[in-house]
Amino acid sequence: MSITIALDAMGGDNAPDEICLGALKACEEFDDIEIILTGDTEKIKACGISHPRIHIEHADEIIDPDEHPANAIRKKKNSSMRVAMEMVRRGDAQGFVSAGSTGAIVAGGVLVVGRVEGIDRPALGVPLPSIEKISFMLDVGATVRCKPENLLQFATMGSVYSRKILKVANPEVKLLSNGTEEIKGDDNVLAAREMLEKKENINFCGYIEGNEVVFGRSDVIVCDGFNGNIALKLAEGIMQGLKSMLVDEVKKSLMAKAGMLLMAPVVKKLWKRFNYEQYGGTPLLGVKGAVLKAHGRSKSPAILSALSVARNFIKEDGVEQISREI
Repeated sequence: MSITIALDAMGGDNAPDEICLGALKACEEFDDIEIILTGDTEKIKACGISHPRIHIEHADEIIDPDEHPANAIRKKKNSSMRVAMEMVRRGDAQGFVSAGSTGAIVAGGVLVVGRVEGIDRPALGVPLPSIEKISFMLDVGATVRCKPENLLQFATMGSVYSRKILKVANPEVKLLSNGTEEIKGDDNVLAAREMLEKKENINFCGYIEGNEVVFGRSDVIVCDGFNGNIALKLAEGIMQGLKSMLVDEVKKSLMAKAGMLLMAPVVKKLWKRFNYEQYGGTPLLGVKGAVLKAHGRSKSPAILSALSVARNFIKEDGVEQISREI
């Protein structure tokens, strides 16, 4: 089975060079993948990337991160992102990857690619490295305001993704809340809990608090996009802050510098566990295609990882699996 993925060559801080290099690495690693780079043909060719399974589709517009997402998707029909998404909608590609604007990817997923029947709102899911295991959290920014039905659908999609892509046999699903007691949570969380307790094909295990997330106490963590985005960025900020504080303290003492030399291998392994590049992109679940958002600062290893996730999602027929569960 040949897999075709449309890759937005102009999205992200390091486009197009690192994006194109990531495409080349993916084609060298996987012999069943074809990649269509969308963007300015001359700029893409200037990257010096050549492979028989890499093609170019010209697009002379770029969606900037500070543009209104929905307006940009509607108006910039010849943008690298819109052109790539149109290919998924037509069936010319089964997947799409971009390191560009998150809002535009969400808007394009809904307006261009289209939602899976039975899904009211899409969800962005992200694998969170933790002490015990990987936890898959959704939503982290696609749907800010959720109804209980949306949280139920997120739980279903998260459970499917955890089983099929992360290979968890019977994933535990929990709702993010302000306590583990059944009386905790706002009205939407309380209503969603009642729905999930009745859902037979989901291994629902109650609530999870914010301080438990880092320990990996659930395979799937479900929340609205507002709280999920805050939790994700808080975690990123804490890691960056700890790294900065560690560097500052080491600089103050010769003993600390000597100790750091001995600790260097351990610290390197620790940072690697929390490096976004090895976990691929953030899937937009609930749309009719494998739509992946790569980190805005992505370099070639992160693009390779995102393309790998998109490939696996397509091979596992993720969209159809979600449709069946819904």
